[in-house]
Amino acid sequence: MQIAKLGRMERVTSLCLENLRVMHENERLRKKAQQLDQENKSLLAEIKRKQQQASAAAQGAPSGSGGGHGAAAASSNFKAAGKQPK
Repeated sequence: MQIAKLGRMERVTSLCLENLRVMHENERLRKKAQQLDQENKSLLAEIKRKQQQASAAAQGAPSGSGGGHGAAAASSNFKAAGKQPK
């Protein structure tokens, strides 16, 4: 009876340690997911900003003097965003 009780205690201890490891891994993965989400939001905001700048430059610049910000820049921004220009 004492041996069986000792075996159960070892099993409980083992499960507690495994649970602790899983909780630490979950926390590590949660932090990584938050970091990736923040990076994703930052990159999306940068793409939107560049598209707005390209759009404003294309609307405000006279034809033929885009200074590198005209249709070619707008086209490259669409490529970066994974979209096709209209």
